[in-house]
Amino acid sequence: MKKNIGLLIVVLLVVAMIGTYVKQQIDKGREIETASLGKEMDEQKIGLKNGDTPPDFTLTSLDGEEVTLSDLRGKKVVLNFWATWCPPCKAEMPHMQKYYEQHAKEDNVEIIAVNLTKDERDFSADGKIDTVMTFRDSFELTFPILLDQEREVSPQYKIMTIPTTYFIDSKGYIQRAISGPMDTDMLKSYVDELD
Repeated sequence: MKKNIGLLIVVLLVVAMIGTYVKQQIDKGREIETASLGKEMDEQKIGLKNGDTPPDFTLTSLDGEEVTLSDLRGKKVVLNFWATWCPPCKAEMPHMQKYYEQHAKEDNVEIIAVNLTKDERDFSADGKIDTVMTFRDSFELTFPILLDQEREVSPQYKIMTIPTTYFIDSKGYIQRAISGPMDTDMLKSYVDELD
């Protein structure tokens, strides 16, 4: 009988030790999940670095439609800042249009080109928009062209050089920023790297 009681105590101690060990492992797993959640939240910070969520904005297009960046989540976004008087922008636009026509739909991409209208060389407000419309029509651009007339968005993106382009993945995170013009192959290559 004493032998059985001793054996029962050993079994209970082993079960208790195993239970304690399992509980510790579960708690460690929860700590890892919590740490991961915190990391996920950190990665969602608003900023301009790879992995950051870009500053949100709503601007009006040349066609009078309001476009909000965060509403495009679920699509890859090529966010381009440019001006009509900028020679590298003029060189880049036909490539952006060619990419848009040939690949945007199959790649689930939206190109939005933010014109820095405050910088346009024509000083009248109507003249600025007319200049942008003439530019759009002469290059036969069909992707949305947004107007940053009050220069609210470009400072948020710290635009110093134009063109500047941000590549945003379908989850809404910046994956790359390019200063200077791109050709069709570069655009395709950078978009293909997005998820």
